[in-house]
Amino acid sequence: MLHPSKARVTVGAEFGRPSKARIKRELARLSHSAGTFDAQRYFRGTADLRFYNVGSEAVRDMAKAIHRAHEDTWTVADAMKLADELIEDPYLDTKAVGIELVRLFRRQFTPRLLPRWKRWLARNYSSNWATTDAICGYLIGPLVLAHPALVPRVAGWSRDRNMWVRRASAVGLIGSARSGLALDAAYGVAKRLHGDREDLIQKAVGWMLREAGKTDPARLERYLRANVRLIPRTTFRYAIERFENRKRLDLLSLRA
Repeated sequence: MLHPSKARVTVGAEFGRPSKARIKRELARLSHSAGTFDAQRYFRGTADLRFYNVGSEAVRDMAKAIHRAHEDTWTVADAMKLADELIEDPYLDTKAVGIELVRLFRRQFTPRLLPRWKRWLARNYSSNWATTDAICGYLIGPLVLAHPALVPRVAGWSRDRNMWVRRASAVGLIGSARSGLALDAAYGVAKRLHGDREDLIQKAVGWMLREAGKTDPARLERYLRANVRLIPRTTFRYAIERFENRKRLDLLSLRA
C-alpha cells in the first residue's frame, strides 16, 4: 500500500537556497515504507529506480514551498538549473519535485526549453511512464499549446530510437488533440507508431487517439475503420473507450 505523507514540508525559506541534497533529506524524512509495492515493476522503470513514497501532495507542497521562497528572485532558468540536478536522481519523487517546480514557472516557458526537456527523455532520466507523462503533461503539452509551431518537432519524435522520446511524441500532443488542435499531427504520429512493439507506446497512442476523438469522434471512427488491421489491439481498445457501448462493440467486431 502507498502512504501519502501528511508531515509538514519544510523545504523553502527555512533552507535558504534549496539544493538537491537538502531536498533529498526532506524527502527521506517524509518517506514511508511501500511494503511489497514494487515501484520498478509498476512504473516500468529501470533497475535503479527508487521510491520514497511521500505522495504526490507532499511533492507538490515541496515545489510550492521552494517557489514561494524564491518567486521574487528566480526565473524559469533558476528552476531549470535545480531541476536538471533533480531529474538525474534515481528516486522518482526527487524527479517529480523538479518537474513540479518548473511547472510553477510556466508563464515564462519559451520554445528554447523544448530541447532540454527532450534531453531528459533521451538520456533516460525519465525512464518510467510516470516521470515521462509528467514531463509531457506539465511541461511539453502546455508549451506546445502556447507555441503551435512546435507541433511538428514533437511529432517528429515518433521516429526516435528512445522509447521515452517516442512515448512523448504522443503524450506531448494530448493537450492539443484534446482541444481539437494538431489533429493531423496526432494522427500522423499514430500511424507511424502502430508498428511499435512496446506496449507503453501502444497505450500512449491509444490515449492520444481517444483524446483526439473527444472533439471529432467521426474522424476517429473513420480512422479506426480504415486502419483496423494496422492498429495494435491495445491501442484500439484505448482509443474506443469514449464511444458509447454499442459503437464500441461494433468497432471491436471489425477485429474479429
